[in-house]
Amino acid sequence: MDKVLYVAMSGARESMVAQQAHANNLANATTTGFKTDLAQARAMQVFGEGLPSRVYAMTERPATDTGTGTLMQTGRDLDVAINGEGWIAVVAPDGTEAYTRAGELQINAANQLVTGSGLPVLGAGGIAVVIPPSEKVDIGNDGTISARPLGEGAAELLLVDRIKLVKPDDDALFKGLDGLMHVPGNAPLPPSQDVSLRSGYLESSNVNAVNELTEIISLARQFEMQVKLMKTAEENSSAAARILQLS
Repeated sequence: MDKVLYVAMSGARESMVAQQAHANNLANATTTGFKTDLAQARAMQVFGEGLPSRVYAMTERPATDTGTGTLMQTGRDLDVAINGEGWIAVVAPDGTEAYTRAGELQINAANQLVTGSGLPVLGAGGIAVVIPPSEKVDIGNDGTISARPLGEGAAELLLVDRIKLVKPDDDALFKGLDGLMHVPGNAPLPPSQDVSLRSGYLESSNVNAVNELTEIISLARQFEMQVKLMKTAEENSSAAARILQLS
């Protein structure tokens, strides 16, 4: 088989992989706190018989764009947005500690404070926050949760817990398949006093829909070019076979 066929095939495959990343970004353009996934591929030399004069495409997932999205005012008591850098600690589906900026919080049937997707929010002690039956719940700028118990007056406030907020270096985090940010080894990070919240706000996605759509169109054209190259390789192989038959 002509090696150019494999080179074109690898390029078409990586174009499809990049398409998936950009399509996922575009689909989450309105998801609260979503961070854009970056995608790229680089050329790798093909070593073997003869000189390494050919290259193939190898995909890479270099990082996640952790830039801050736009803060949108909602006025809802349980909506919070990170003011600047930092992350909210939650319990991931596999039970480990993970981090998110999606602050659309709720109280579930077990009186746990959870994210919009149902993940328990961790308190200052590293355990899930439990809210007692209350008439009103407020979250302070430092993550402190106060509640007015049922049947109590407006002046009766109960200090429930404090949301665990962390501030690691961005290069220390990576996005897992669950869509949450993790640290290598899933070791819990210490809480930070330098992270603040804005109650009654939500952070929008940092996806640039125009850029993502442009990348999808560009990758579609690259895929077509790779398919044409594979067809050319097939035509060259057929032409060579006919010449050999004549001889």
